[in-house]
Amino acid sequence: MAWQCSGATNHEMVTKLKEAGILATDRAEAAMIAIDRAHYYHEANPYLDQPRKIGYNVTISAPHMHAYALSVLSDQLFDGAKALDVGSGSGYLSACMAFMVGPRGRVIGIDHIPELIEISTKNVSEDCPHFIKEERVKFVVGDGRLGYAAEAPYNAIHVGAAADTLPQQNKARLIFQLIDQLTPGGRLVCPVVAIKGFQRFQDLVQVDKNVDGTVTKKKLMQVSYIPLTDPATQLANDY
Repeated sequence: MAWQCSGATNHEMVTKLKEAGILATDRAEAAMIAIDRAHYYHEANPYLDQPRKIGYNVTISAPHMHAYALSVLSDQLFDGAKALDVGSGSGYLSACMAFMVGPRGRVIGIDHIPELIEISTKNVSEDCPHFIKEERVKFVVGDGRLGYAAEAPYNAIHVGAAADTLPQQNKARLIFQLIDQLTPGGRLVCPVVAIKGFQRFQDLVQVDKNVDGTVTKKKLMQVSYIPLTDPATQLANDY
């Protein structure tokens, strides 16, 4: 049923996502009802179930992918939780996460394009100004591949672009550190590039840090995201 949940209104889109079994928790449903996608995608037909370009060679993900992510992370996006949204783009998913963590929680949206940080901040300020006033949401410019250590650890981390390898501390290059920034009991969801023979594809991977600090990984489905990369490469390519 993925890609078949377009609606004429936000409520119709959410209803179709729930009926398809993609929007799988009541709390995720409530967030997507409360945060209207049209406030984060300002062109025609904002409720189409497909990714839409928002400039700077990035997209706002298809609604069904947002529904999957919020459903998978629902237990970690509890009242008072802290979350990190890597590649926050339009600010839509960060706002949904902020709704779920409540006024005692905190969401950090990080993107390496300053103009996107301005856009996301403006979108949330106009849609849910109390999120900004309460500091429930904070958008920062930075390399999301490194996470955002200043606010770590996080109960939930969402990555909105495909990593060549699963983000974790690489001792040779010290590039990926996201798993290290998960709190015990935390969960990360990230698209990861996979290669089999001559085929190159992406898996949406769920990573859980157990209470004892051990890590378990689970492949959820195959997906298609833009690459998780540096600003110069992103701006030089039209994905």
